[in-house]
Amino acid sequence: MECDKAPLVHAYLDGELDSARAVELERHLETCVECAALKQQIEDMRAVLREHAPYHRATPLLRKRIAKALDAEAPKASWYRTVWAGAAGGALATAMAASIAFLLVLPPASEALIGDVTNAHLRSIASGRLIDVASTDQHTVKPWLSLHADLSPPVGNFTREGFTLQGGRVDFIDGARAAVTVYRHGGHVIDVFAWTHHDERLPGLATRNGYHIVFWRQGNLVFCAISDIALDDMLELSRLLKAATMPDGRE
Repeated sequence: MECDKAPLVHAYLDGELDSARAVELERHLETCVECAALKQQIEDMRAVLREHAPYHRATPLLRKRIAKALDAEAPKASWYRTVWAGAAGGALATAMAASIAFLLVLPPASEALIGDVTNAHLRSIASGRLIDVASTDQHTVKPWLSLHADLSPPVGNFTREGFTLQGGRVDFIDGARAAVTVYRHGGHVIDVFAWTHHDERLPGLATRNGYHIVFWRQGNLVFCAISDIALDDMLELSRLLKAATMPDGRE
């Protein structure tokens, strides 16, 4: 008889569980042989697909068909409408279409990048080293990041919109030094990473263990925001940052 928690294994591997439920399932996996075996089977299948299945970027026509199909399935406004409306014509739309059509064949490089960002965010929380320079003044944080990270991302204090600047720090993503701007939204911390990344392919959107992750490119920099806040709020912060002064990244 199948364990009643087996369906949660799929949700766990897809990053659809919140932090509390993810931790609960991880403890369950330590004692349940059936669920542990199922988890291993799914991971093995995904590994084979990612290694051998070809990767194709979604064409504009395919993205249009996916958007049309989603509209037909859900006439009322929902989160995906916000995503598609904000991403129309941009790299995010490509990433969204690709993630819907080829969920199980996300390129290994993208998975590694998502894991790198997630680990950096969790590591900073666990160590208590969220901030190297604490300030709500963008004119303090931006020069500090420029000096210590050797690049200058847009920094803003969007308190009126619900995103209060807390400060910044330096971290490492994909083997490169990254400038991290830290915001607070209610009781939640948001890390916004910026670094130079020359691979044209980016994940776009991802969710891992209750954390939403949003990637975008601006100028010669790649940005990634990660937090456990609602996806709509994450997209709003990314929109605010995109509307800020264009970054002047330096090598």
